[in-house]
Amino acid sequence: MGDLMRSGLLALGLLACAAPAAAADHWRPIFNGRDLSGWVPKVNHHPLGENWRDTFRAGDGVLRVSYDRYDVFKDEFAHLIYRTPLSSYRLRFEYRFVGPQTPGAPAWAVRNSGVMLHGQAPETMALDQSFPVSVEAQLLGGASGETRPTGNVCTPGVTVAIAGVTRTEHCLNSTSRTYPDGEWVRFEVEVHGGRLVRHLVNGETVMEYTDVRLAPSEYAGLHADAAALGQEPAPLEGGYISLQGEGHPLEFRKIEVLELP
Repeated sequence: MGDLMRSGLLALGLLACAAPAAAADHWRPIFNGRDLSGWVPKVNHHPLGENWRDTFRAGDGVLRVSYDRYDVFKDEFAHLIYRTPLSSYRLRFEYRFVGPQTPGAPAWAVRNSGVMLHGQAPETMALDQSFPVSVEAQLLGGASGETRPTGNVCTPGVTVAIAGVTRTEHCLNSTSRTYPDGEWVRFEVEVHGGRLVRHLVNGETVMEYTDVRLAPSEYAGLHADAAALGQEPAPLEGGYISLQGEGHPLEFRKIEVLELP
């Protein structure tokens, strides 16, 4: 074997070995574990940026959705929005539900949260807007003996397609098992614009959908300036990530993003 060929094969081998490490290095934390830098809260009935009753708190590597300063929950649905819009990426984190439901919170919100994808710009949310127009990777927990999968998809103001068929149901269940209070769950979403989205729970794909589109009849009651979005079910190719609070305390940690080409 000639020296030139030998050198070429060695270089290819080094590249092959280096590629996984280089890819891993592109994961970057978007939560610093200490404060809410890079994020902005939007709580229903309160202006953007007001962290009502310290709903969102950070420290010791954990981002907490807390309700211990609420006397009663009065539909203060909350979203902590990452300030940088994204289109194609992988997002991963761990979450767990902790403690009891907040008095006044709806029954359906027990052990219920989510990560919103392709959300509208935070500045366009109305004062009295419960949820951003977005596609939601729903996070659920279950009581002992209860069957309640996590990693479902919900669609505030959008539609998705599964197996090529557009679905109009608000929420569709995944194939995941049920996870109880207090157990850290590894969650990942793989997002390729509006063309393909996958939800993974503890490394297993539990939900996959395509063709994420704005749904005028759905977002009309959500968006502060719905008329500006037009009347066509336009493809939704990017937007803002947000973490949700619906009345049940929970915690997040190890929140990281890997941007894709």
